Amino acid sequence: MSLRILLIDCDAERARLVEEGLAGLDCELLHRRSAAEAFAELDALRPDIVIIDTDAPDRDLLEQIGALRAQARPIVMFVDQSDEDASLRAIEAGVSAYVVNGLSPARVRPILDVAVARFRYIEALRSELARSRADLAERKLIERAKGLLMERRGLSEEQAFAALRRQAMNEGLRLVEVARRVLSVAELLDRVP
Repeated sequence: MSLRILLIDCDAERARLVEEGLAGLDCELLHRRSAAEAFAELDALRPDIVIIDTDAPDRDLLEQIGALRAQARPIVMFVDQSDEDASLRAIEAGVSAYVVNGLSPARVRPILDVAVARFRYIEALRSELARSRADLAERKLIERAKGLLMERRGLSEEQAFAALRRQAMNEGLRLVEVARRVLSVAELLDRVP
């Protein structure tokens, strides 16, 4: 499978080192001289991996990277000089691998491999977190609907849950959808004088 790799670097010599490191890899290398130019074309370029090679990351570059989170992809950053604050801000912005003064052709592919693996791991954690939050929100709605039935109909918790489940089965809906309907109807009835 051919990868589309976007290389952002204004220095031809550094770019050549990256190209040497990618030799033999089935990839299409897209080279842009500036991050602003590259990020403006990102939708059209559709890279699988972004490599940024720079002297030192500045605030604007890190903000641009942070804005890319919605278009999730592994980002590798090679920098000539850095400080602890810059590396932390880069990782927070979404950089998968941040390498200081370590650009050599032999290191490029192993670093890309680690960056892609780390990116996939982080994305899996984000997906799992989003699913957990959604599940928790659904459980809260169901609990609120059960509480409402218990309060207004004098049902036990088991009876309220059985009523919700029975209604869901009868209508071919998910339990959370029935809970939403119950809460909506109750809210409507509470507003009627």
